[in-house]
Amino acid sequence: MAALITENFRFLSLFFKSKDVMIFNGLVALGTVGSQELFSVVAFHCPCSPARNYIYGLAAIGVPALALFLIGVIWNNHTWNLVAECHKRGAKNFSAAATFLLFGSIIGRAAVAPVTWSVISLLRGEAYVCALSEFVDPASLDKFPSRYGPETLARFPCKDIPGNLTSFKEEVIRRLRYESQLFGWLLIGVIAVLVFLTKCLKHCCSPLSYRQEGYWSQYRSSEAKLFERTAEVHSKILAANNVKRFFGFVALNKEEKELVEEFPVEGVQPSPQWNAITGVYIYRENKGFPLYSRLHKWAKGVEGNGPGPDGQEMVFLAT
Repeated sequence: MAALITENFRFLSLFFKSKDVMIFNGLVALGTVGSQELFSVVAFHCPCSPARNYIYGLAAIGVPALALFLIGVIWNNHTWNLVAECHKRGAKNFSAAATFLLFGSIIGRAAVAPVTWSVISLLRGEAYVCALSEFVDPASLDKFPSRYGPETLARFPCKDIPGNLTSFKEEVIRRLRYESQLFGWLLIGVIAVLVFLTKCLKHCCSPLSYRQEGYWSQYRSSEAKLFERTAEVHSKILAANNVKRFFGFVALNKEEKELVEEFPVEGVQPSPQWNAITGVYIYRENKGFPLYSRLHKWAKGVEGNGPGPDGQEMVFLAT
């Protein structure tokens, strides 16, 4: 029984490791849905006033989506790799296709949360109803009293309306929610088609086989985790050595003492080495052998990032 449970956990671990991007995007979408629901309950209050409704309704959809998009761009490692690349080397080593895929990768990941926010807002319909209620043509409503105009229609999302307009209010809200949900479902369909075409284009244009792409993805994930873990240990040991030189001793717990004894650190890596492994990476092959990252290329002693006789640009790291 214990062995079966262990195997199941191992299978789930491998599954999530292989689907880390998909799982992350799913978690971002779920978090956005929860935030949208909380916003609708706590913070959304239509002003029910001509002109203000339209601005408030559009702001309730667009401003959070814009903020989520900018947060997504900031949190994306590719953004800062691009900044480092342009700062250190410029963009002269990139082809148009590599540049397009770079920005496509950054924008695609950053768009998950804002698109989810926009879709949920449209499917709920509250912001859309608030924004456009005053623009409904009274002539399209059967037997609508002529003495009422846009000022009254703007109050339809709220409760304080004349009693004889209740049926018209329901008709207007039903009509606007139909339009809002229609736009929401259309947006879902368009996004689904774009994702499908992007995945097809990526696999069709990639020079790597499906299995090698999977290996490359696992290599990048393993390298990032090992590098981060090793950097944490290295920095801790280096700090311990420097503190010991200053005070003559250093207060370490048992685990930290074992680390210091097991991994002696004599110095630090010079800036050129950090620069060599930092920045955007384009898949290369050197004399027929793949180079899976900047760190891999540095370890093999391959210089430069531009295409040459021994290194041909093949596909940009856009996953």
